Amino acid sequence: MTPDAVPPGAHGLRIQGRLNGRVMQDSGTDRLIFSVSALIEMISVAMSLEPGDVIITGTPGGVGAARKPPVFMQPGDVFEVGDRRDRVLSNPIQGE
Repeated sequence: MTPDAVPPGAHGLRIQGRLNGRVMQDSGTDRLIFSVSALIEMISVAMSLEPGDVIITGTPGGVGAARKPPVFMQPGDVFEVGDRRDRVLSNPIQGE
């Protein structure tokens, strides 16, 4: 994603987590405790950010342990995080 494709300050971007295609978490950057700009500023004091770096901001509500009943990932599951289906990080869950 190029900077011109992001709203100013990355405010209002969607953050969605899906387990095996099922939406488990759905929120936005406007609900973060610290703004994206503040996070970048704080991180850049400690390290240089390079193109392709990923900043992990924490997790929106909906985590598996807090669900009733709880939902835990199992080997073979796929967890995806992204703002849309065409921009997503995908993690296949592996067993021990």
